[in-house]
Amino acid sequence: MSHSRIFRDDLLEGQVAIVTGGGTGIGAATARELCRLGATVVIASRKESNIRPAAEGLSAELGRPVHGAIVDIRDRDSIDRLVSDVLGSHGRIDILVNNGGGQFFSPAEAIRPKGWDAVVATNLTGTWNLTRAVADGWMLANGGSVINITMLTKRAFPGMVHSVSARAGVEAMTRTLAVEWAARGIRLNCIAPGFVASSGLRRYPAGLNIIEQMRSFVPMKRTASCEEIAWQVAFLASPAGAYVTGQTLTVDGGKELWGDWWPIPDPPDMSPVEIPREPWEETE
Repeated sequence: MSHSRIFRDDLLEGQVAIVTGGGTGIGAATARELCRLGATVVIASRKESNIRPAAEGLSAELGRPVHGAIVDIRDRDSIDRLVSDVLGSHGRIDILVNNGGGQFFSPAEAIRPKGWDAVVATNLTGTWNLTRAVADGWMLANGGSVINITMLTKRAFPGMVHSVSARAGVEAMTRTLAVEWAARGIRLNCIAPGFVASSGLRRYPAGLNIIEQMRSFVPMKRTASCEEIAWQVAFLASPAGAYVTGQTLTVDGGKELWGDWWPIPDPPDMSPVEIPREPWEETE
């Protein structure tokens, strides 16, 4: 079994985690890290083509089972089946990572009602649906940790008005539930990644070109790795995060802090961005 580079292997021993969007990118990296720390991990996605090879690949890599499940987070019946199946098979749900979502680049005037509704239904309502189902099924009685993966919401995000609106809603929901459910032993937090070298960029035709250009707008002059986001999830899920709730942890290399009046030159040896590919992902 491979080991975490940061945490001890038994940190989450005996705990059960659900990671949505767990077949690729940040979700797969998060599933890998939680499993390395001893958690029983269920990865879930709407697409069997993402989940089945990821579950098999992670299980083979880690030497312990990573379980795959098909769920549409927009469909409450689908979510109820997932929660029931996980509780029936593993008896508990200690960690929920709401990483599943979806969006597309578009200027606001080009977004059709169907597109807006789909993005909000997935990113905001879907997060609420699964959070509420896991709370009702286990956490309100037993406690737990919910970690929502959002995006940079504090400033404008042109081309993503639908998604940034939904994700800001998730952050507001997280703050509110953190207060309401604190007495029930539930901690809820968000992680807001900046520019991440994730396989999800392949869904956007100009994704790689954009990420190459956007590094210049990051003070640290690089993108984050999926693993760096996964480490923050593990921190918040672990005893180290036991007194942290209702927060949005921004992991962006200083992107949201930087205006344009203090120049930071690009380093002369800035290397190209490499988008990682999981072993089970098809080659192009």
